[in-house]
Amino acid sequence: MGEIVNLRRVRKRKDREDAAERAGQNRVLHGMPKAERTVLAARKDKANRALDQHRLETGEGE
Repeated sequence: MGEIVNLRRVRKRKDREDAAERAGQNRVLHGMPKAERTVLAARKDKANRALDQHRLETGEGE
């Protein structure tokens, strides 16, 4: 004979685990302070500008 399982407890445990996983994902996405976000955006913009400055213009395709 199998083990007796309280379905309500199993459901609640699964809901808690799902909520904890979702919270972890949200912390990764939204847990960055504003100052860190602005520094990251500035670095990204600088890298894009540096890449565009080193681009060769061939005059083709225009």
